Amino acid sequence: MKNKQKWMTVVAASVLTLSLSAPTFAASGDFTDISKVPGHEKIESLKDRGFINGVTGDQFKPNQTINSAQGVQMIVNSFQLSLAAFTFIKAPEAKDSYDNVKDDVWYSDAFIIAKLNGVDIPENVNPAAKMTKEQFTTFMMQAMEKAGNLPMINIKPVDIKDDSKINPSYQGAIQRSLALNINTLDSKGNFDPKSDVTRAEAAVMIYNALEYMSKIKTPVVDPIPEPSPAPSPSDDSLDK
Repeated sequence: MKNKQKWMTVVAASVLTLSLSAPTFAASGDFTDISKVPGHEKIESLKDRGFINGVTGDQFKPNQTINSAQGVQMIVNSFQLSLAAFTFIKAPEAKDSYDNVKDDVWYSDAFIIAKLNGVDIPENVNPAAKMTKEQFTTFMMQAMEKAGNLPMINIKPVDIKDDSKINPSYQGAIQRSLALNINTLDSKGNFDPKSDVTRAEAAVMIYNALEYMSKIKTPVVDPIPEPSPAPSPSDDSLDK
């Protein structure tokens, strides 16, 4: 937090990295512990594209749960959220927005960046607390919609059998995630919102969200041709 320039750097440059914890390990070969995990091919795809790492070189630990710090870091990195569009008189600090997020630790920047990019993380969040499925879904959807500049859409709400267990403030994001096929209900029609989100669940959601974003294309409109200008010996190309 020592200078403003730190906050004008793009957090994730050309490579999307799903950092589930502070340390990272090189991915080499296939993960040996995900063959029976739903969505294992999506996890492998993300690894092959350099988007995720394992806990070890060949183990992803799909059933390991993530805490809030790890989840927020993953979301910020995955959707390349940054503070590049902001200008500050005083560099922001975690204590400006949160009660329990420390400054100058590995997850501090992620929480600040998420908040300023419209991810509505509660002020009293505990970075060490397990992140629930409904929390991860909501924060991820907010980040995706911000990163993709996605328009609001009209959806037909899905009948969720355990809807009464969902935090009312998270219902909209969860319904949108279902409408966009980023999430699915289980065989009984439940969402299981209070369950601790696992590494596998988080990775599959991220994959689905990135796939959805990749399919959104801005219509290309052919420009109206203009008369060609008279040639000029002083005409130089413009650097953008």
